[in-house]
Amino acid sequence: MRQILTGAISATVLLGAISAVPHVEAAQSGQFARFQKCASGARYNCVVDGDTLWISGQKVRVADIDAPEISTPKCASELALGNKATDRLIELVSEGPFQLQAWPGRDTDRYGRELRVLVRDGRSLGDRLVSEGLARTWSGRREPWC
Repeated sequence: MRQILTGAISATVLLGAISAVPHVEAAQSGQFARFQKCASGARYNCVVDGDTLWISGQKVRVADIDAPEISTPKCASELALGNKATDRLIELVSEGPFQLQAWPGRDTDRYGRELRVLVRDGRSLGDRLVSEGLARTWSGRREPWC
């Protein structure tokens, strides 16, 4: 996993001071937030696709990966892989608590999504998607899936 910013951001996350950290607060009571695929209406804890989710009402882009698109795929194979990545991200974030770590150099993307690396037990959940063939490590630009 690439070096990611920790320090003050991680300390804040661990204290639960950032509102977009449902697992940290829920973990104190022994319960974890369950995620599902986002549908129309209010979005609180749900997954949009393999690299975008809503956490406590905040839209978050998984900063260290690029996953195939499901809303505007360029081919059928991209859609199929994107659906698998989405389902797997739902599983991963629903398994238990994780931390949100800042992406060095940028806090948000051009769409206003918070850029964060999701980390559990010292390992990026994005890296897990990459190792399972469901995403690519973010290279700084989108690359075609077809």
